[in-house]
Amino acid sequence: MTAPSLAPARTPLLPAAPASPARADLLDLAVTARAVARASGWRDLVQYDPAERWYVRLVATDAYEAWLLSWLPGQSTGPHDHGGSSGAMLVLQGSVAETTFAGLGGPGATSPATRTLPEGTLRPFGQKHVHDVAATGGPAVTMHVYAPALRTMTRYAWAGDRLVAGATERAGADW
Repeated sequence: MTAPSLAPARTPLLPAAPASPARADLLDLAVTARAVARASGWRDLVQYDPAERWYVRLVATDAYEAWLLSWLPGQSTGPHDHGGSSGAMLVLQGSVAETTFAGLGGPGATSPATRTLPEGTLRPFGQKHVHDVAATGGPAVTMHVYAPALRTMTRYAWAGDRLVAGATERAGADW
C-alpha cells in the first residue's frame, strides 16, 4: 500500500474523542466517522493507485484514528482483524464487498458471509471482527475509524476449510 504523509490540517474542527479510549462505543465511532468525513474535505485528498489500495491517516488522537482509503476493482484487504480495536467503516463513494468470518473454525463458527456495502453505508464492528473488504464495480472510497488506534492487525489464510491466523502486522513497521 502507498502511505503518504499525514494529510494537512484543513479543518479547525475535529470530532470529540469517543468516551472511553480503551473500549469505544460503536455509536461513538459511527458518529466520529461521519464527522471526520464531513470535516476532512476527503474529495480533495483521495488518490488512486492502480497497483494497490491507497490510504492516508486523517486524524490521530489518544482515543481514535481515522483513515481514508481508495479502492480500484480487484483490490482487497485479504482476511484480517484490527488487533483488538473496534471500528466503523463508512462508504463514501462507490461500493465495497465485505466478507465476514465468525468463529474461525472453532465452536460456533459460521461460513463466510459476503454483503455489498453501497455508498452511504456505515458499518460499525467490534474488537473481534475478522473481515475482507474488496472493491466491487468501479472505484470506491471508504473512511475507517478505529478506537483505540490500530497497533496491530493479524492476517488470516485458509488451511483446508479453516481460516487460521497468519502474520501479525505492526503500526509504524508494516503501514
